[in-house]
Amino acid sequence: MARSCLAVILAAGDSTRMKSSVSKVLHPVAGRAMIAHVTAAVARAGISDVALVVGRDADAVEKAAAVDGLRVSSFLQKERLGTAHAVLAAREAIARGYDDILVAYGDVPLITDGPFAAARAAVAEGHDVAVIGFHTGQPTGYGRLLVKDGELVAIREEKDASDAERAVTWCNSGLMAIDGRKALALLERIGNDNAKREFYLTDVVEIARSLGGRAVAVDASEEELSGCNNRAELAHLERLWQQRRRHEIMLSGVTMIAPETVFLSYDTKIGQDAVIEPNVVFGPGVTVEGGAIIHAFSHLEGAHVASGATVGPFARLRPGAHLAEGAKVGNFCEVKKAEIGAGAKVNHLTYIGDAFVGAGSNIGAGTITCNYDGVNKFETHIGAGAFIGSNTALVAPVSVGDGAYVGSGSVITEDVPADALALGRARQVVKPERAKQIREHNLAIKAARKAKG
Repeated sequence: MARSCLAVILAAGDSTRMKSSVSKVLHPVAGRAMIAHVTAAVARAGISDVALVVGRDADAVEKAAAVDGLRVSSFLQKERLGTAHAVLAAREAIARGYDDILVAYGDVPLITDGPFAAARAAVAEGHDVAVIGFHTGQPTGYGRLLVKDGELVAIREEKDASDAERAVTWCNSGLMAIDGRKALALLERIGNDNAKREFYLTDVVEIARSLGGRAVAVDASEEELSGCNNRAELAHLERLWQQRRRHEIMLSGVTMIAPETVFLSYDTKIGQDAVIEPNVVFGPGVTVEGGAIIHAFSHLEGAHVASGATVGPFARLRPGAHLAEGAKVGNFCEVKKAEIGAGAKVNHLTYIGDAFVGAGSNIGAGTITCNYDGVNKFETHIGAGAFIGSNTALVAPVSVGDGAYVGSGSVITEDVPADALALGRARQVVKPERAKQIREHNLAIKAARKAKG
């Protein structure tokens, strides 16, 4: 939409019912602060300017709201005198002269760009105010949208509504768009002649009409307009978000055997033909390429799993884990800040951290990279085609060359050359070329057995 727009996002509530030491809008849904979900939707709607009305934890809220492509300015609301008063805390920004003013709330994390676009389109068509509403079978507690001949004539709070008005099931979400040329004049006319002595944004509809203007209601789903006031509602929002995102991912070509047991993060990326088994948790920053398999009871965060790789069951990939094509990290393994090369296998009961594992290498059960000395961390480098025997401790910094063998139960404190055999059970013994000889011998035995049938 070519029209300029300012999104005024209200995020100054005290969050009393959350029973929390931090602002409500900082609580996460799918690993992301609620306020960030809202600003991301604003950005997707093509809006670049945001006036953030803040109170508690103002600096943290502003930082969490930062999304690429947005210019965010913050305005402190010192008193809590109603929603219209909150919007006018951003008076300076509103006065800059935008075509549209969009009012949103920082605790509505399921919102998409669609309702924003619909409300702005209504303003572009000549309405002074476009209120975003939703239909519900349980309207109790919500303000009702009273429509006549297609025009919104009023928003009636339940306590002030007649029996007939209470029967209306189209309800006010609180989100709306206002003609930017008239916004300040309309907002400044809102009074506080009510029981709570507060300035209600909902009054803007009748004020606009009293001045000869027009108002309209646009519809959105009840789900995406769901707000949050307490921990129970936070859990409900998480459930709704997960259901929606799982459905989207499955429709994109991903198999989830038991989708209700899979938990995604806001930025989880999963490619076509990947398979996700039950009870898998994705933390932030995970990419799973097409054709990969994530087996049951695995936990991934900050990791990249390439096509054809497999993870788990019961595996943990921590930030910086990168599995190349066809790599395997099996059961009860943990990988952190490490690259597992193409076709390499880390099958079971193993920790690989701050390391590089070359293509085609095999890491035996119980292997650990000893990467931390209590102060500093060091790297382990394992070359291509290496074989690390079970129950090996690789004391970093250390390098194992291409094609080298490390005997089971070894503690490796010195570099192992390519194609060498290292034994470090009591003292380390390095036998040059022995790994190559062993490999050739084993291949000959295998060929002989195969020849016998």
